[in-house]
Amino acid sequence: MKIQIVESMSGHKVVVLPEIIFKNRQNIDWNAVEKYLQRYVGEIVRIAETEDIVYIGIDFPNEYKGSKYTKRLKGANAKAKANAAQGILEMLEIATERHFSENRKNKHSTSAGNGWYYYTTYFALPIYEDNVKTNNYHIYSACLLINRTKFGKMYLYDLVDIKREASTPLKTIN
Repeated sequence: MKIQIVESMSGHKVVVLPEIIFKNRQNIDWNAVEKYLQRYVGEIVRIAETEDIVYIGIDFPNEYKGSKYTKRLKGANAKAKANAAQGILEMLEIATERHFSENRKNKHSTSAGNGWYYYTTYFALPIYEDNVKTNNYHIYSACLLINRTKFGKMYLYDLVDIKREASTPLKTIN
């Protein structure tokens, strides 16, 4: 199965991830996630809603793996973030609700000299019962954190604020 983009019952575009590739809930192998994300370094994505151009820089895989947010994650949300790596490009493409925030930290004065953008995105992970994949998916919302350099380029920085949607699970579209 390939990654699909579908519309949920609530009208949001959702990136449907075909498999759970990082299985653990407690001991996520974040080094393996970082290695997986390295395949995207150098990619360029246009966000459909705003037409913003976002680059996947060399720092992204390490930040995704080692951010303060990631280190605090446990259980299902850690597993969701690890597996969201599969659809990160598509999640950028469907991102909505852009919000801006000034940079407040000196350590980001170059990488986020022109501030930060926060976008809402949605993804879905398959539901398994007794280790067998069902036709249902849990939907998650998340925030894509993007920095804007002092030269105006935008780089994907992290995926944060992951929350499972309380709505009815998504059914597979064949």
